[in-house]
Amino acid sequence: MDYIGIDIGSTAAKVVARGDHEMAFTLPTGWSSKETARVIRERLGREGVDVSGETTKVVATGYGRIAVEYADYVITEITCHARGGREMGSGDCAVIDVGGQDTKVILLKGGMVQDFLMNDKCSAGTGKFLEIMANRLGVDLQELFDMAEGGETLSISSLCTVFAESEVINYIGEGRKREDIAAGVVDSVAAKVAQLAMRKDLPDQIILTGGLSDSRYFTKILSEKIGKTVSPTEKGRYAGALGAALLAEEKTKRRKEK
Repeated sequence: MDYIGIDIGSTAAKVVARGDHEMAFTLPTGWSSKETARVIRERLGREGVDVSGETTKVVATGYGRIAVEYADYVITEITCHARGGREMGSGDCAVIDVGGQDTKVILLKGGMVQDFLMNDKCSAGTGKFLEIMANRLGVDLQELFDMAEGGETLSISSLCTVFAESEVINYIGEGRKREDIAAGVVDSVAAKVAQLAMRKDLPDQIILTGGLSDSRYFTKILSEKIGKTVSPTEKGRYAGALGAALLAEEKTKRRKEK
């Protein structure tokens, strides 16, 4: 059997396969989630996985989950990220997922979702904000973090991405160092994520998932803001897809037992 988890986010699509074929890959979502789902189907097919076959079960999640027409199950992001986070963490923990469109804080207790919280529809506390600001500074995301680490933090006070970008443009016009602007951008996002997370009673174990999950610099700044250690996860961007694949396997086995 093959168990496939597909997490189509607003920026990137992540795929995890478990069972006879073990793999994980990511690709840009692009303008159409349906087109992305088709590309995923073709890529899996080249690897010997027939998503429509009797020996394959697919769970879709994320922003574009409805577009995966060949999915056997469609499951919410909270459930899939919680299941993937449980696999990556250990015991009771909090999962902070910084995605392209939103940020989620999920509290796990006894392996189950105890509570969760999502930010509003503003992108200011998300990965999309960092991408926009990195583009404005003419660098990629990793270069933004590298510059920020060597900079002095400039205040970016606006809660709105559009106005925050205006602040960055003004700093550029004033001839401020890119390193200092980058430090201000990262600090701003970490502050907004921390404000969201601290609305809940956080356990001692906190893990970061999503596109920023392997950044030790971001997790360091976020830890300082929260006042507790936030651990990076090497493959945290796959948390939702991993959770989806695990749920596909668990659902299939429960059905067989019945």
